[in-house]
Parts: sequence; C-alpha cells; structure tokens
Amino acid sequence: MGGKRKIHNAKFKAKVALEAVKGQQTSVELMPAYEVSASQVSTWKKKLLQEAPQIFELSKGKAVDEETLTAPLYEEISRLKMELDWLKKKMVAQIM
Repeated sequence: MGGKRKIHNAKFKAKVALEAVKGQQTSVELMPAYEVSASQVSTWKKKLLQEAPQIFELSKGKAVDEETLTAPLYEEISRLKMELDWLKKKMVAQIM
C-alpha cells in the first residue's frame, strides 16, 4: 500500500512549475527538492505554459470592469456628499 496522497495548493504548484520552466533543473532533479514525482512536475509545467496567455488577457479585461463598477459608486458618493452638505446647512439654520 502506498502512502497518503498529498494535496498541494496552487501557490506550491506554480512555484514548482516556474522552477521547471526556468530549465535550470530537470523534473527529475526537482523531485527530491519538492517531494513530487517527475510526471507531476511535467504536468504542472505544461499547464502553466498553456494557461499563461490567459493571465494577461484577464488583467486587460479586469481594468475595464473595474472602471465600470466604480463609476456608479463615485456618483453615489457625490450625491451623498451633496445631501450631507444640505443637511448641515439646514441644521445650522434651525439652530440660529
């Protein structure tokens, strides 16, 4: 019977895959350092190389979405500031 399977988080996988992409060490050399199999290193490396272009596409679209999301919030802030100023003036007028 084999040992218990380890579950690695995304950060660990990315770190190992980047080491493999650098090419300074082979998958076999990375095995003992990170305690993973050579085939697993190769799989993570392949996935990193396939999905790397999507990272830059998402960041481009994210900026547009951020502007779209923040515009109504800035409008609401402006409206609330105007209401607050009006209420302050009204309160001062009532006190005098």
